[in-house]
Amino acid sequence: MDTSLVLQNLLSPPVLFFFLGVLAVLVRSDLEIPAPLPKLFSLYLLLAIGFKGGVELQHSGLGGQVLPTILAAVAMSLVVPLYSFLVLRLKFDGFNAAAMAATYGSISAVTFITAESFLDTQQVGFDGFMVAALALMESPAIIVGLLLVKLAAAPQLRPSPAGTTAHGAAGSGMNWRLVLHEALLNGSVLLIVGSLLIGALVASQGQAGVEKMLPFTDQLFYGALSFFLLDMGMVAAQRLRDLRDAGAFLIGFSILMPLFNAGVGAGIAHLLGLGPGNALLFVVLLASASYIAVPAAMRMTVPEANPSLYISSALGVTFPFNIIVGIPLYMAMVRALEAHL
Repeated sequence: MDTSLVLQNLLSPPVLFFFLGVLAVLVRSDLEIPAPLPKLFSLYLLLAIGFKGGVELQHSGLGGQVLPTILAAVAMSLVVPLYSFLVLRLKFDGFNAAAMAATYGSISAVTFITAESFLDTQQVGFDGFMVAALALMESPAIIVGLLLVKLAAAPQLRPSPAGTTAHGAAGSGMNWRLVLHEALLNGSVLLIVGSLLIGALVASQGQAGVEKMLPFTDQLFYGALSFFLLDMGMVAAQRLRDLRDAGAFLIGFSILMPLFNAGVGAGIAHLLGLGPGNALLFVVLLASASYIAVPAAMRMTVPEANPSLYISSALGVTFPFNIIVGIPLYMAMVRALEAHL
């Protein structure tokens, strides 16, 4: 791997602000970001990337590599939780294994956005239709994770005195209406899919509407990303404490599973004929782990699972690994595969 890629990534403003957030926690600074702001910036980033992706999707259409890439991404969001679950069951019970498997089958939008920033600094082109893959990968992993709870962990459910399970659905173990609502209509999924559709609709009417949004979706974007990663650095550093009880197995899984998924993703991207930029984004989608949408769904529908395991592994280990080392490593992987095959 070209070490200059790692250095350039480490010296990019968003990643440096991430380190600043980590440092603030380690030195016990009183730096504190008011609670509504990280949520606001998270919503802004999803809106901006969704809108820009919709504009690009309108320009590219669904021909060529677009539809096969999207279908491959969705298929992997169904498959990754399955083999992740098998590995995690070596150490954890069905509830925790299913919750973590769903977390690693889903995606991190911020990791994806950071990868786009990395590509911009490297002056490597990529297509907006990859945002459509991002938008469609969140829900399938949640549904598969909850199916794993239903099929593999159901024997562990204890009936309540009223004759219903812990999830409140008599005899079924799970309220599927609630599950599907959370998987398909949770805030992050709804916002990015809605923004994608709005971007495509606006672009279909000409460039005037798109240009009006540019100051908001483009010029503010990297400042908002830097601010958000500052907060994420603080949160990630705080979560590292929760990993003390998790042991080496989970920490190893949090690094090795993304690497394995990245290798699979690089191979699929090569078979699809994706260029380096799109290939990197495809790999990042497979290598990242959700720390927002999936944990929210799991905490609501699988209370037996320990949130400190699936949130801390994704946010305390996988997320920092990906944005600091993973992204340039995956780029080197894509380049090497492109050169030798």
